[in-house]
Amino acid sequence: MTKILLLEDDPILSKTLIKYLSINGYHVDWAKNGEEAMHLSYDTNYALYLFDINVPLLSGVDLLSELREASDVTPTIIISALVDVASVTKGFIAGADDYVKKPFDPEELLIRIKAKTAMLAEKITFNGFEFHLQSEELFYNKEPLSILGVQKRLLIALIKNAPNPVTKDELMLHLDNPTDVALRVNLNKLKKKLDIEIKNIRGVGYKII
Repeated sequence: MTKILLLEDDPILSKTLIKYLSINGYHVDWAKNGEEAMHLSYDTNYALYLFDINVPLLSGVDLLSELREASDVTPTIIISALVDVASVTKGFIAGADDYVKKPFDPEELLIRIKAKTAMLAEKITFNGFEFHLQSEELFYNKEPLSILGVQKRLLIALIKNAPNPVTKDELMLHLDNPTDVALRVNLNKLKKKLDIEIKNIRGVGYKII
C-alpha cells in the first residue's frame, strides 16, 4: 500500500483526508506538527508528502527545506489556505512539486496524488539488490533480506543513491544515536552480513559497490 505522510494540524480535515485516501488505497501517517512529521520522515520511506504550511513547532515550508537539504526528494504537495503569490512562491522555492489551495475538492487532490506517485518506479535495482518502493521489501540475488532498523535504512539509502555516494551527514540521519563510530559499526555489519563492498569516499561519504 502506498504510504503518504500528512502534516496537518486541523483534526477534522486530517481525519476526512485519511478516510478518503484510505478508501482509495493509500496508507496515511498523520503528523500534527512539523517536528513530529520530521521524525516520521526519518523512520519511514514515503511515496508522497502532503504538508500544510501553518502548523506548530516547524512550518511545512521550513520542514520541506530541511528535507531537501538532506537530499530527501520525496514528491511533496503543499495544501494551504495561504493563496498569496509570495506564499505559493516560497513553497515552490522550498522544493514543493505542487500546491493545492484550501478549501479543495478531495477528488482533485486524489488526482494530483496519483499523478505524482505514478511517476515513481516500482522498484530500484543495483548489483543484485532490489528495493520495492511501495512495500519497502529488500531482495538480494532474488532472495528476501531480513535486515531491520538502522541497517535496513542505511542499505536503502545506499541502494537508492547508487552508484553515487551518500554523504555522511545524510547517512547519520538514519541512525538512532548518530556518531561516527555508530555509522562505521553499522556499515561494517552490513558488509559482513551480506558480503558486499561499501566504499568510503574521503570527504564525501559512502557508496555501495
